[in-house]
Amino acid sequence: MEKQSLNFVGDDEVIARKSTQYHPSVWGDFFIRSSFHSQTQESFQRMINRVEELKMKVKTMFKDTSDILQFMNLVDSIQLLRLDYHFEDEIDGALRLIFEVDDNNYELYETSLRFRLLRQHGYNVSVDTFNKFKDNNGSFLSTLNGDAKGLLSLYNASYLATHGETVLDEANYFSKPQLVSLFSELEQPLKTQVSLFLEVPLCRRITSLLARIYMPIYQKDETRDNVILEFAKLDFNILQSLYQKELKKVSIWWNDLALAKSLKFARDRIVEAYYWVHGIYYEPQYSRARVMCTKSFCLLSVMDDIYDNYSTLEERKLLTEAIKRWNSQAVDSLPEYIKDFYLKLLKTLEEFEAELELNEKYRVQYLKNDFKAIAIAYFEESKWGVDRYVPSLDEHLRVSLNSSACSFIICSMSLGMGEVATKEVFEWYSSFPKLVEASSVICRLLNDIRSHEREQERDHAASTVECYMKDHGTDVKVACKKLREIVEKAWKDLNKECLNPTPVARPIIERILNFSISMEDIYRYTDEYTHSDNKMKDNISLVLVESVVI
Repeated sequence: MEKQSLNFVGDDEVIARKSTQYHPSVWGDFFIRSSFHSQTQESFQRMINRVEELKMKVKTMFKDTSDILQFMNLVDSIQLLRLDYHFEDEIDGALRLIFEVDDNNYELYETSLRFRLLRQHGYNVSVDTFNKFKDNNGSFLSTLNGDAKGLLSLYNASYLATHGETVLDEANYFSKPQLVSLFSELEQPLKTQVSLFLEVPLCRRITSLLARIYMPIYQKDETRDNVILEFAKLDFNILQSLYQKELKKVSIWWNDLALAKSLKFARDRIVEAYYWVHGIYYEPQYSRARVMCTKSFCLLSVMDDIYDNYSTLEERKLLTEAIKRWNSQAVDSLPEYIKDFYLKLLKTLEEFEAELELNEKYRVQYLKNDFKAIAIAYFEESKWGVDRYVPSLDEHLRVSLNSSACSFIICSMSLGMGEVATKEVFEWYSSFPKLVEASSVICRLLNDIRSHEREQERDHAASTVECYMKDHGTDVKVACKKLREIVEKAWKDLNKECLNPTPVARPIIERILNFSISMEDIYRYTDEYTHSDNKMKDNISLVLVESVVI
């Protein structure tokens, strides 16, 4: 809802401001006040001990398994249930064996599963393996039409396509309608799986949320392994306890910062920001990284709302210049209501630098540089809005790929990571490589598709939707459809860049992939970060509040 307010400056000057009213925080002090997991320290330790016992049993499964199909199903189940971080070496060894196997005699399910597992881990396995399922006319065999399990496996594999792999495009066009037509005849738990992945394919789902949703599906599967199931449930609850401690920490920080109180026009979304960041890395070793990235994310969110939702063009210019200067003396040039934000921005990055090890402190300068780049892009877009200027799509993207903040988030997510985030990684980010560009395109266009109508209700810069409409003379519906096609092309770019060899270590590549997946999750139906009182609230509850019943 848009609201107009009057601000008195001095005796005579009055500034009329138009700003959108965002709903208040859904969570308030919930994660500060709540006492989760009522078990004693002794019972919690027993749970950890049991997890170690189960972990050794699963390691034994890897050692005792010789059948390649069993290997594939074991790896798939472990990944779907978010246990793979425990078994990186075992999975690497299994994948090497899976890669060497001749799959000529595999049926549709096994062939597609092998392809997906290998592609997800960077193996550049050939798509020619699917040609054996096509007839002389180049169409998929009609005998596959009733194989729901195989079709679902093919459908999920098809989303790992790179450019030119038309057989995977054809696989998608073939498998999806067949699954829809078979749906009413399917039995559980396959029916639930088909419904789940038709809504969102497997490789575009947030790991923790998928694990939480998949556990009851796996439990109903007659082929389940009860050791793996118990392990998944216990491990989920243990990690959830860690997340709740992290959320309490960042929530206290956010309350102490008090920006949501002093800047009431800004979105108050600390829990939602943490959930978003947690989608980038869920593993326990990235605890410090999650906290630092969440703080960076919230500061950026406030900055976005100052530029986008309240300030005048002159005030934006002053803030841009102050951020470019990056020193406390610049605060004197700012309007009163922005001074507090600016000083707390500088202070928070100083705290980051103090928290980092001596050989990590250089990272903060890269984050400062990204703040400056975003401020410049925000101001450029602001001028477009005031001038009612609609640039071409190419001109828009030259600015808005910066303002999308994808590069910023990718930089901030590495701030608190360990040794894998080397200086070479930060230099690589700064060069805006193809992987970061693809992720930025996904981020920018999905955001615009979902939020352009709300933004055009006020004096907002034209989004990529309006630019496409102007360039091609189309209506909104066609523009959104075409932009979604560009998003799919960006996914193919991203898929290609994730194949080995990669320019930086695989954990870095996977964080960028996970960030892109989180964008799909947040902007699938609406802007769920801004309107967080519906679907996102439910997802946060599933992952961060409700423990799994053992």
